[in-house]
Amino acid sequence: MQTSAMLLHVSHHSTIASSLRAPKLSHHQLHQSRRCRRLSLQLRRVRLQARSSPPGSDPQTSGSDWERIEAETVSEVLMKEKREKETGSDWSWLPVFPHVLTASMANFLFGYHIGVMNGPIEDIARELGFEGNPFLQGLVVSIFIVSAFMGSVAFSPLVDNFGCKRTLQIDTIPLILGAFLSAQAHSIDEMLWGRFFVGLGIGVNTVLVPLYISEVAPTKYRGSLSTLCQIGTCLGIITSLSLAIPAETDPHWWRTMFYIACVPGLALILGMQFAVESPRWLCKVGRLDDARVVIERIWGTEDVEKSIDDITSVVETSGDQSSWQDLLVEPHKTVALIGGALFFLQQFAGINGVLYFSSLTFHDVGITSGALASLFVGITNFGGALVASYLIDKQGRRKLLIGSYIGMACSMFLIVSAISFPLDEGSGHALSIIGTLMYIFTFALGAGPVTGMIIPELSSALTRSKVMGFSFSVHWVCNFLVGLYFLELVDKFGVGSVYSLFGGFSLLSAAFAYYFIVETKGRSLEEIEMSLIKRS
Repeated sequence: MQTSAMLLHVSHHSTIASSLRAPKLSHHQLHQSRRCRRLSLQLRRVRLQARSSPPGSDPQTSGSDWERIEAETVSEVLMKEKREKETGSDWSWLPVFPHVLTASMANFLFGYHIGVMNGPIEDIARELGFEGNPFLQGLVVSIFIVSAFMGSVAFSPLVDNFGCKRTLQIDTIPLILGAFLSAQAHSIDEMLWGRFFVGLGIGVNTVLVPLYISEVAPTKYRGSLSTLCQIGTCLGIITSLSLAIPAETDPHWWRTMFYIACVPGLALILGMQFAVESPRWLCKVGRLDDARVVIERIWGTEDVEKSIDDITSVVETSGDQSSWQDLLVEPHKTVALIGGALFFLQQFAGINGVLYFSSLTFHDVGITSGALASLFVGITNFGGALVASYLIDKQGRRKLLIGSYIGMACSMFLIVSAISFPLDEGSGHALSIIGTLMYIFTFALGAGPVTGMIIPELSSALTRSKVMGFSFSVHWVCNFLVGLYFLELVDKFGVGSVYSLFGGFSLLSAAFAYYFIVETKGRSLEEIEMSLIKRS
């Protein structure tokens, strides 16, 4: 259904894509534009000082003197730019960094709860009385995905009414409650309720954090800061897998692991109390003075009024009240379809299947510990996310996304070759390991971080929360379907055939990114939105 809808709108998507590319400025042009704005603001201050001086207060300052002062002001700005260029000192990301780092703790919790069931699931099943029942074991894992879907759908009205900051605090409560219930569980029902609450919180937070970062980060570093979502998830997985090592000797250790999950949840609630609210949400609800304070705090003092003007003009153009029906009209419909298609393709490119099967791949080369094998995968994922954080604002989202999917396809076909062609056992296993790690690394370069990042960048202020909620709901549905049918497909057709299918979807994803994804690097959210409005 998602693919057919996508194909039916090919021509219209191309029109939107071309319209977004049309006003794109080069890096040099953007730099010159910012320089002109900076000079204009400096000169405006000088002229305001001249007008505010009482008549006769400075008889020595003539018109030519003011021209000299303006020239000196221009010279000071140019010299400052030259010094910054020579020293490479640009710390404009630093004021907002503590705020986005705090928010990304929610992704750390997401990663932690992904990995927390990986090692001790057998001990949990034995103690709670469902050992040897694969259906109930699968239910304990899959109910997390079901409630995450519900959370992603319920997310939009929360953030529209309470803002990102308060919603993040409110939504962390079920994460803490769910972890505590899981730690205290003495029956499968209690464990299911605990996992349900955790999934509900994760469903909201995975949508909310990339939206929050996109709205508070300065344009120049929006991409790099947004990769904190992927980095936080990787660190959470690595932490939970590392903590799971004692579970191999202590059958009750899993309770301690769930108790530990409460700590970052409490830290997140406390930390967000000191974080800023999204200035775009503040403008949307009419709190302009609060928005000015936030902008000056995280973006600097130079362009406060211009930022306020840009945001309010977009709000006035698109409105401040939205409904789900808005996703049925342009340009919101196209963006929603692109967002849903990106997550559909991401999941059917096989990331969860590869992660599941990686432990068996490592087992074949002598790494019998599933937790240790998953730890290798987590570290590789983390390394790719770090590289992405460096490249994303230099090379752009589109290039990384295309390159990532091409790399994933090559990795899949390498594994298929190792499985299908007659090689000695050692060489086949080695190629499978290399292909698996290549796949994880290239996924973390683009398909992982860019997918969730570019959707809020392309969305309008009016429907951003709803487009994100819709897109992530597609993610959770596809995640569930791949997890449900992956092993059945492997049993019926073999690993080689299933991995070939994943490779084909990866190539399809690269083609989709090439034709339908536009570059958002170096453009403010308001610039992107106005280009959509003008062409829709």
